[in-house]
Amino acid sequence: METYGILSVLPPAAALGLALWKKQIYPALLLGVWIGWWVLEGWNPLTATSSTITAIVAVFEDSGNTRIILYSLLVGSVLTLMSATGGVEGFVRWVGERRWVTDRRQAQLVPFFLGILITVESSITSLVAGTVGRPLTDRYKVSREKLAYICDSTSAPICMLVPFNGWGAMVIGLLAVQGVASPVAVLLSSIVWNFYAMVAVAVVLVTILVGWEVGPMREAEGRALDEGKLMADGAHPLVGEDVLGIETLEGLRPRPANLIVPVVTMIAAIILGIYFTGKASAPEGSGLWEIIQASSGSTAVLWAVIASIAVIGVLNVRPGSRRRSGRGGMSGQTFMDLLFKGMGGMIPVVTLLLLAFALGSTVRELGTGAYVAGIISGVAGDKAAVVGLFLLACIMAFATGTSWGTFALMVPIAVPLAAALGGHLPIYLAAVLGGGVFGDHCSPISDTTIISSMASASDHMDHVRTQIPYALIGAGIASLLYIIIA
Repeated sequence: METYGILSVLPPAAALGLALWKKQIYPALLLGVWIGWWVLEGWNPLTATSSTITAIVAVFEDSGNTRIILYSLLVGSVLTLMSATGGVEGFVRWVGERRWVTDRRQAQLVPFFLGILITVESSITSLVAGTVGRPLTDRYKVSREKLAYICDSTSAPICMLVPFNGWGAMVIGLLAVQGVASPVAVLLSSIVWNFYAMVAVAVVLVTILVGWEVGPMREAEGRALDEGKLMADGAHPLVGEDVLGIETLEGLRPRPANLIVPVVTMIAAIILGIYFTGKASAPEGSGLWEIIQASSGSTAVLWAVIASIAVIGVLNVRPGSRRRSGRGGMSGQTFMDLLFKGMGGMIPVVTLLLLAFALGSTVRELGTGAYVAGIISGVAGDKAAVVGLFLLACIMAFATGTSWGTFALMVPIAVPLAAALGGHLPIYLAAVLGGGVFGDHCSPISDTTIISSMASASDHMDHVRTQIPYALIGAGIASLLYIIIA
């Protein structure tokens, strides 16, 4: 693949630098896209501007991107309807009455264990953990940054450690293309060597159990505990109080079912969505792995959120006049008003995703991933190769915001490299997968990171800034383990 050399890393580096410096993620992403096309268009600023606009519009040419954007809009509707129908208030009361959650530690363990248990899709993992955990962590003065970190650390890492999902199917497909005889066995064998994913989950659990906070997270947690401020002064949460702060409608009784049933529906719907979209695309007689591999994750999550909205409507909308509908339900008009109100509140999230997708396509045009991957050439020695693969995958995934794109570029390098050096293929594969998860876990342009900020109603750059020290600790420990064990 043609690359632009060192210039190919300029757009993501510029975007990240401006975002961390000024805490302005939208201009930073837009600048990254523009710089990328500035390079591609031969340093002509006018054509670069035109191509930047074209690249943003072209995001919708990818049906998967469009489905993710629609999904994000409808998530706002789900959150608004859950609040307006008393689902959030009812859930908090229900948990409080049973004294299942009585302190900050237990409040944080709720989203943690939800993230551990829900492994079908990283976006749904983050969304459910944040939606259910947020009212509890708010009540016990846990910072939104900490909640976002918990959601993010139990999404991509868990999906890769329990790969019976689209993640696993994608990796199996890549291995099969490389001629690996038993791709399923190699993937399953790689789990025990995926040190970064394991360390990421372990570190977040330690921070919950012993209150070990480092860097900016210590400041955020101190602010929440001592001052009662869940977010920093001047923070701009991706989802505001216009979506989350709606009080229970008059005539509706707060009840936990209005949160629990839609969430359970969402989980069930995505499992069915993955199965049926895969069944429709896979050849006749295909096994489960082939069906999962052929499935459409973006279609499944869109179906899941639509099903969740439908369930909320069935539980709460009552036919008849507005006056009558006030007794135990809401009118269809009220339901639609709340639906669009929630979608409107998600415009910041959708804008962020749109710019992130545009930047991702731009760096692909520049060959950023191929250039970074090419650095691995000339590596000598088994240990150096494994560590090199891991670190390069980390850099690539962080710069491009896509773990799957990193897998697609790095697995074809890892397989022949392991064969040439006589190395143990599962370790080489684990290094690539762990590095990809690192980027998906903490890159500001990763959709999983964005959705974690959205689900926890956190300022996106505050989430990234407070999470990066933990991600770097995990990467350092994983690198050390590869040096010792590989």
